[in-house]
Amino acid sequence: MADSLLKNKHLLWRAGFGVGINQIDDLKNKNPKTLINELFKEDSFTEINYDTPDIDPTADMMNTTAPAEKKKEMQRIYRAQNEELNLNFLDKMVNSKEQMREKMAFFWHGHFASRVLNPKFNRQLLNTIRKNALGNFKDLLFEVSQSPAMLNFLNNQQNKKDHPNENFAREVMELFTMGRGNYTEKDVREGARAFTGWSYDKESNFKERKNQHDEGTKTFLGKTGNFDGTDALHTILEQKATAKFITAKIYKFFVNENVDQDIVNTLSTSFYNSGYDIKKLMNDIFSSSWFYDQKNIGNRIKSPIELMAGMMRMLPMQIQNPENLIVYQKLLGQMLLYPPNVAGWPNGRSWIDSSTLMLRLQVPQIWSGLRPLEYSPRQDDDIDMGMKSKETALNKSFKNPNITIDWSRVDQIFARKNCEDYLIQNPKSLDMNTVKNFSDKSTKMTIINLMSTPEYQLM
Repeated sequence: MADSLLKNKHLLWRAGFGVGINQIDDLKNKNPKTLINELFKEDSFTEINYDTPDIDPTADMMNTTAPAEKKKEMQRIYRAQNEELNLNFLDKMVNSKEQMREKMAFFWHGHFASRVLNPKFNRQLLNTIRKNALGNFKDLLFEVSQSPAMLNFLNNQQNKKDHPNENFAREVMELFTMGRGNYTEKDVREGARAFTGWSYDKESNFKERKNQHDEGTKTFLGKTGNFDGTDALHTILEQKATAKFITAKIYKFFVNENVDQDIVNTLSTSFYNSGYDIKKLMNDIFSSSWFYDQKNIGNRIKSPIELMAGMMRMLPMQIQNPENLIVYQKLLGQMLLYPPNVAGWPNGRSWIDSSTLMLRLQVPQIWSGLRPLEYSPRQDDDIDMGMKSKETALNKSFKNPNITIDWSRVDQIFARKNCEDYLIQNPKSLDMNTVKNFSDKSTKMTIINLMSTPEYQLM
């Protein structure tokens, strides 16, 4: 029974965003195979949206010659829409029953990293990733590669015959599919020629501009022909290096940063032979006995989003100022829709430095109203998707999120249970006497103190 609890906690953190408070009662008794089936069950897909009306998609707010007041209003709308998308995505991670879809979408969101100001582009890309998160990697790759967000971010609208721009072709191979060492500089140049003309129209739909496409013969990854972007992506998917690169990255994210090469080779061969079936790959991972080896449990540092979403799943809370959750994302170093660069967020120990660790340990107390939020933001901090303004820069003192936690429900759920069994991945490594010494023995203080330990940072 204890073994089932350990496995189920591990599975819920890796295939989702941790144990939800409504899952605690039967977590000890649930068969892990039953839990896997529940995690993989998909409802009809619903898009994430924002309520603010769109503005003219042809208006480039950063270069517009419109009057200053008009530009300021556009900035305000863009910011509001991006913040709403951010919070709606976070809400899905916390509250959706489709935990596996949202966790996989979170992974792809970092893999297909894009940072653009246009919220309509961001919305399209986010929903493309969520829709295909557990589908076929080929479909996902094609839809992402033809999304205005990615074409804009990687400058492919500037990729024209006689003046090729190599940025898109390079990143598609280096970061999204094959990885370094599996293509040459000539492949980058020829791939860029194949992608010439890939762009989008003013309605934000993908468009192939034939008059800008290089019709000449190209030699790309060992094949020669009059290739276009579709041909290039098909050729990339034919490379077994693509399946191996994606599988290794998934293994690092979901299992262990130290790759077991034999396991990855087996998984990637199966992934390739399945025609890039993501759901099958993930099922192979979570159904395997090695996934539950002790060395794979509690060995990953939670990213800021995983940390926040996990706390929100465990503690039933009402948040009066949810927009201020974006401040915590920024201060902790991971803001949804705003990765640091095209390589996405680094993981592991990169999440922890002297300032972020202190704040991570204090968040449970701050959210419980036991201490104020105190921080000294970095000089270059900016929570406005690249749009600095005097009204919203981080030197402003933010209200707390005004969180009300239903502690009576928490008391009821945890009656006659050891809180650490459900909150900590490896409770044996925790000195519970020290935790209790700082507690008044109440469930509330025990949970707050457990969430404030270094051990809670691991999953």
